[in-house]
Amino acid sequence: MKRECITGLMTEWLTRRTWQVLGAMAVGFLVPTAGAVSATSANDSMPVIPCPVEARRVEQKPIRLRPSTVIVYDAVSQESAARAVEGLRRVTGLTLRTASRGRARGNLVLRFDRGPFLELPDWQRAESYRLAVKASGIELTAPSPHGLFNGVQTLAQLVAPDGKGRWQVRACEVRDYPRFRWRGLLLDPARHFLPPDFLKKFIEVMACYKYNRLQLHLTDDQGWRIEIKKYPRLTEMGSIRKESPKRGDRDHGDGQVYGPFFYSQEQARELVTYAKARHVTLVPEIELPGHFGAAAAAHPEFTCTGGPFEVNTRWGIKPDILCAGNDAAIAFAKDVLSEVCELFPSDIIHIGGDEAPRERWKACAKCQARMKAEGLEREAQLQTWLNHQLESFLASKGRRMIGWDEILEGGLTPGAVVMSWRGSQGGIDAARAGHDVVMSPTTHCYFDYAQAEGPNEPECIGWGSGMIRLAKVYEFDPVSAAIPAAQRQHILGAQGNIWGEFIWDGSGVEYFAFPRALALAEVNWSPTQGRNFDNFISRLNAQYGLLDRLKVNYRKPDAETTRRAEATMVQTK
Repeated sequence: MKRECITGLMTEWLTRRTWQVLGAMAVGFLVPTAGAVSATSANDSMPVIPCPVEARRVEQKPIRLRPSTVIVYDAVSQESAARAVEGLRRVTGLTLRTASRGRARGNLVLRFDRGPFLELPDWQRAESYRLAVKASGIELTAPSPHGLFNGVQTLAQLVAPDGKGRWQVRACEVRDYPRFRWRGLLLDPARHFLPPDFLKKFIEVMACYKYNRLQLHLTDDQGWRIEIKKYPRLTEMGSIRKESPKRGDRDHGDGQVYGPFFYSQEQARELVTYAKARHVTLVPEIELPGHFGAAAAAHPEFTCTGGPFEVNTRWGIKPDILCAGNDAAIAFAKDVLSEVCELFPSDIIHIGGDEAPRERWKACAKCQARMKAEGLEREAQLQTWLNHQLESFLASKGRRMIGWDEILEGGLTPGAVVMSWRGSQGGIDAARAGHDVVMSPTTHCYFDYAQAEGPNEPECIGWGSGMIRLAKVYEFDPVSAAIPAAQRQHILGAQGNIWGEFIWDGSGVEYFAFPRALALAEVNWSPTQGRNFDNFISRLNAQYGLLDRLKVNYRKPDAETTRRAEATMVQTK
């Protein structure tokens, strides 16, 4: 089924020696880049994730952050100033004042400037920034609010204690921009619902590490989680199941009614607004034609057999899917997508398309008549026909369609974006054919797989088989050498998926997502040149204080990870 720098208070597992080394590293970092002011070595590092494109040390005194420090903004950066207050308060506990004018000396100045990075494509330049930390003050410059926001996340990770109960930032210069435009994670409230407050918290953490897409898997066989005004039965019936699989016993139910759980349209709009303020786009996924069980329970008339059905109480692939030969079913799908487009302004809408058994289509008179009328020879082509109807409809709304790589099987529709999950080959083939691709293979990006072996690891989808360690995520490169250079621009980026069958709540989501999501954040943002896992681990250790402050239930590092981190930090001392 569809399925891896701030310093603050250090977690209990760190030894006193490690804390001392981390503090020294955070205050006096060096970055090996051409033209750096100071001498550097291959082991030198700055405690930031994802690692910036270019940074250099400046031989000046650190600047101290005080309660009197002011964030000075210009005409277009007021909202960015609010996010800066938020980001620095998260680190220091200080709530800094903002002002539309003021002196630069001793303060943080936000400047909007279209000039930098003119050599970059528009999308990349929009997220770029320059950060200059000098003894006289801090200046953050970017051509857009998104760029300023990204710069604030880096600045927040550079704030460090000075050993005297105060906060300071080491003098430096940073030039930075992303490698990929799609830097995503997926959550699955369809299987186990995730309350809006948790989603807000998750968005907050994502934004700290420069993620910009959160895909919400809103519908499946086991639950329909988004209110659709035209079809109220979808949530009246589809948001409730009689029971769920029992924890630790996949063959038996727990006997407990689950639901009703869903997002009202008002809640959806509120989440969109919250995410937008943090430059995260919510990407809704409505599963079509497969994983249709919750919808079928509410509207059996849109299936091939007509039911009756119940919302599924077990995980897995179910045979009853949307009837592609039924005009009313096609209209239903478009009606749902129409309301989804009104709620979610994402430029790309996900229609699923995966794991759709076609046995019912083979026996359905309407589906066979549709195939004959359209001159189709295989049921896979019927799914492509359906995808084309949905793609054309979404295009009429100014949106693009994305689907899992099964949408390749009957031939791709003209403008479809492919999310490659069954390995990378589907994405490679789609890119070669000129289609945009998001890489999300089970081999590296399925964070609901186990992170390690051992009796203390929780149950998961890959229990006893699947394993994606932190190092495995970090080694991933979304751009395969098998893709010709001219087509590599079609790789939009990568996405980590946290499927919810065996993740019961937000605490479980966090355990499986972090710290692997930080490794993928660097894969998506940072250049590949000079990437080193041991160096990443040393910077990762400086992040646990931030995750603690955010109350994230991350998986604590094991002994080997700690050993490698300490060895690397001793080298950088």
